[in-house]
Amino acid sequence: MNEKIAPVSTDVLSAVAAGTYYDPHAVLGAHLYAGGLTIRTLKKLAQKVVIVTSEGEYEAEHEYDGIWVALIPSSEVVDYRVRVTYGNQERLVDDAYRYLPTVGELDRYLFNEGRHEELWKSLGAHLREYEGPLGTTAGASFAVWAPNAQAVRVIGDFNYWDGTAYAMRSLGSSGIWEIFVPGVELGARYKYEILTSQGRWIQKADPMARATEIPPATASVVTKNHHSWNDEEWMSVRRQSNPHNAPMSIYEVHVGSWNQGLGYRGLASELVSYVKEMGYTHVEFMPVAEHPFGGSWGYQVSSYYAPSSRYGTPDDFKYLVDSLHQAGIGVILDWVPAHFPKDEWALAKFDGTCLYEDPNPLRGEQPDWGTLVFNFGRPEIRNFLVANALYWLEEFHIDGLRVDAVASMLYLDYSREAGKWEPNIYGGRENLEAIAFLQETNATAYRRNPGIVMIAEESTAWPGVTSSTDQGGLGFGMKWNMGWMNDTLRYFNEDPVNRKWHHGELTFSLVYAFSENFVLPLSHDEVVHGKGSIFAKMPGDKWQKLAGMRLLYAYQWAHPGKQLLFMGQDLGAVGEWNQDWSVDWNLLHDSQHEGLRKCVKHLNEIYASEPALWVDSADGFEWIDATNADANLLTFIRRGYKDDELLVCIVNFSGNPHENFRIGLPHGGRWDEILNTDSVEYGGSGVGNMGFVEAEDQPWNGRSHSAIFRIPPLGAIWLKPHRG
Repeated sequence: MNEKIAPVSTDVLSAVAAGTYYDPHAVLGAHLYAGGLTIRTLKKLAQKVVIVTSEGEYEAEHEYDGIWVALIPSSEVVDYRVRVTYGNQERLVDDAYRYLPTVGELDRYLFNEGRHEELWKSLGAHLREYEGPLGTTAGASFAVWAPNAQAVRVIGDFNYWDGTAYAMRSLGSSGIWEIFVPGVELGARYKYEILTSQGRWIQKADPMARATEIPPATASVVTKNHHSWNDEEWMSVRRQSNPHNAPMSIYEVHVGSWNQGLGYRGLASELVSYVKEMGYTHVEFMPVAEHPFGGSWGYQVSSYYAPSSRYGTPDDFKYLVDSLHQAGIGVILDWVPAHFPKDEWALAKFDGTCLYEDPNPLRGEQPDWGTLVFNFGRPEIRNFLVANALYWLEEFHIDGLRVDAVASMLYLDYSREAGKWEPNIYGGRENLEAIAFLQETNATAYRRNPGIVMIAEESTAWPGVTSSTDQGGLGFGMKWNMGWMNDTLRYFNEDPVNRKWHHGELTFSLVYAFSENFVLPLSHDEVVHGKGSIFAKMPGDKWQKLAGMRLLYAYQWAHPGKQLLFMGQDLGAVGEWNQDWSVDWNLLHDSQHEGLRKCVKHLNEIYASEPALWVDSADGFEWIDATNADANLLTFIRRGYKDDELLVCIVNFSGNPHENFRIGLPHGGRWDEILNTDSVEYGGSGVGNMGFVEAEDQPWNGRSHSAIFRIPPLGAIWLKPHRG
């Protein structure tokens, strides 16, 4: 061997040739040595290799097991290409090992500290171009965190899934492995091939992949953003707004089954049109991040940074969000940081060790769902998740995240029997690391994205869910009111003749209604797994069921809190939700179901225009009479920011009308009936008050004035002081 060629031991050459060396770039590529430039390249099965520079061509010698070496008379590193001969074919290619790392020192430092807020820009696959004397090289860089691996290789359809050609380099103690591969194009499929500390090769999808194959295929896909946003007006207003003090009527949607086969682009037309027509302020999508099992509805995520390819590309999903924004509709996304599935090609034991999952067997699994629990105490895992929340908010312009299964994160003994959980360092049941993670996520999301909302699906009485983090709270903006949902549905399931014995189940929610900032959810969870549809929960015949649904929604919309309905509930869906079926749009041909839809539309219209219905503070609610259990009646006042922003709500849960029924009112004058759920237009019986009542100077219910009402059966009436 020429003494001017940089020497490498046989053992190292053997490892490089096998793709098992932790730093192949230290051997392959260009290296200055003894006044010359040594260039090594790995080209197995080649008959001839020539190094091509702008100064000339230099034939390489075969050195060891497919490694070729050439000496270039240069005192500096130069641009070069490699001409390779295989049999009768000759190819000019670029060399992956001549490029500097694409992940910088600051990126690595921030990631290991758990503070890289734009992690998706550093890790994963990214298309890149490099200019040089010999022209422009296009390709893709790959970077993955696998700190316990002996070696990592990138495999894909660009190298016939043979990882020996593209072994990645270890970037030291950061645990990140990296390589730039020339020639990789948009749409290329890839995975990582990881040599574990036990000496076993495993293949894994990229945790930071921003696109994937369509399941059940499991490869990651190289992608690039091509979408040009047209929602600047929406985003500008969002930055100046506070959604907590604004109307929020949410339409919850499962992308795949709203109308089968539409995909993101199809929904951008049909869903947007429907939601705008109905007057909802927001759409909430059940999880769209890629998931292997469709039956999980997206709640068992395998690729946290990739919208599901079942329905289109990442650009297609951006187009859907953009279209909603241009129509004046906000977008909330379900986000699932609590747990992930055990599929061997995904996050589970990613580098052969418990990396993403908590290594403690008393913490690392979620027994209810057969899933793994993140190691919230590790900075890199916390960073992976916090950055993921920011990714959806910033790259996809999502207006809010509804965080799933928060209770399972907060408690170490969640769904665990005695002896199968371990207390925290203070002897308590609180998961201190998960609490800190949630606080960091919320604080960071609100700091970077003014005008968004973070919503907790939290089913216990944990204090301070919507209190600020500087006050020791979790820092969410809102919380699902599961207590209201359970009590209300249980009450409505009772036959009206029995409801007086359950009156307290309705009024109890007002005891704690202002302890948190609540969303009132009638979600997908209430219409699956044998629970029956909302329609089925209602007692009586078809007319009574639909009247009960109109009553339920009017009560919900008048109750303090934001509103959420699952798709199909505004039509009176008869059967349980099934992800394999579309919403039963044929119901709209039935005048009674169409009447329910019209009622919900009208509720949304009134709600959006009346601040009294969305001022969620104790000052915005007053009982008129909460105690009339015998009549199954509730009467109350909702107040807005101004004195004249006032509504009176009368809600009759009885199956009978109440004739000549006196109710106290805040003041005299004419009161207009702006809603009557028993209107003939909605399919009701038409019992009402000719559109208005005149308040008499007769005290009642502790009020200075009162009026005589005809109150419809299973009906709600909203009244507003007459203006003009």
